[in-house]
Amino acid sequence: MSKVKVFLDSSAVIAGIISATGAARVLLVMSETGQIEIFISEHVIVESERSLARKVPHALPDFRQALKDAQPKIIKNPTPKQIKDNLYLIADPNDVPILLAAMQANVDYLAIHNRKHFLDDPKVAERSGIKIGTLGDVLTWIRENL
Repeated sequence: MSKVKVFLDSSAVIAGIISATGAARVLLVMSETGQIEIFISEHVIVESERSLARKVPHALPDFRQALKDAQPKIIKNPTPKQIKDNLYLIADPNDVPILLAAMQANVDYLAIHNRKHFLDDPKVAERSGIKIGTLGDVLTWIRENL
């Protein structure tokens, strides 16, 4: 089996920076050691930095170091037209760029904390063709498929 490819949204990246023992940190370490490939978008980087600067500014250096260590593949943001053309994918238009970036990356799994828009609507995974789950779901799936 080729390397598992996982897209992290900003909440997952932030969780990996703040928690030394959670599932998000495990995924980042797995990427550091070459066990999996992590993907994020330009939007995720900006959103993560903005959120960390506002909530835990002392964690910004850790964020930058984690990105350097995990060496995520960075996906370009979708264009406004692509976003507009794909609003049907998910209820919240603000989530469309994340879903499109994960689709563009052709990942195996999208790891998110946003239960309301992504997980509570199973049609999102069906429409996008991507498995979507919590960080724990992703780790369980990786353990079962490696």
